[in-house]
Amino acid sequence: MKKLLLVSCAAAMACSMAFAADGATVFKKCVACHGAKAEKSYLNKVPVLTTLDPAMRLADMKAYKKGEIGAGKGKYNMGAVMKGQMATLSDDDMAAVNDYISTLK
Repeated sequence: MKKLLLVSCAAAMACSMAFAADGATVFKKCVACHGAKAEKSYLNKVPVLTTLDPAMRLADMKAYKKGEIGAGKGKYNMGAVMKGQMATLSDDDMAAVNDYISTLK
């Protein structure tokens, strides 16, 4: 029984990691505001994502998730919206999305 449980956990983790690595799939929830190729400046409040330094873009995603960026807390003032968007993303998801955005032209 213990062996079966370990195999099941390992399989679940492998499936989870496979999904996390698909930045294009995760990015689909971003398209409405940021554009299919991350080419939009949402409400003229944020820069076009493809123009941002990838390291800074990833740091911003993590800061949004932690609630460190928002109204009265610095850049772009989209904190409440972005905190909600980032809430369901793991660090692996954010890295995958960031890498995917870097491939867009």
